Amino acid sequence: MSDLHIGPASAGDLGAVLDFWKTAAEGTSISDDLAGVERLHERDPQALLLARRDGELVGTVIAGFDGWRCHLYRLAVHPGHRRQGIGGALLAAAEERFAALGGRRADAMVLDRNERAHGAWAAGGYGAQEEWTRWVKPLASPAGPQSPGGGRSGPV
Repeated sequence: MSDLHIGPASAGDLGAVLDFWKTAAEGTSISDDLAGVERLHERDPQALLLARRDGELVGTVIAGFDGWRCHLYRLAVHPGHRRQGIGGALLAAAEERFAALGGRRADAMVLDRNERAHGAWAAGGYGAQEEWTRWVKPLASPAGPQSPGGGRSGPV
């Protein structure tokens, strides 16, 4: 098995990342479109980390830092490459990024129904905070207001 390479996405990777998430990620959100990931990449080109093996995209994580909190999104590993340490390697790379930026605690939003992911997060040293509830309000986009969920199934 060849080496795993983890690094930031380029602007040219963004379309492939969206396609990858359709196969590898659980759920969708209103920002899972080209405009959304382009905004992320323009604002912080180092936030979207990709794992590649033999040039093939096998995993992603978004390691967002707003100057105060470290947030993890879209930890996803291709179904054919799971249980090979890719998720753990992506988390380690994200945590290194956060430490370099001065971050002190990382958090992630994980779907309650995604029990496979719960095990991966627990293996990475993360624990659920049962006392917290996520409060969400979809915002109007420059193109006009969106319905809750942006017309898609799943979380916003």
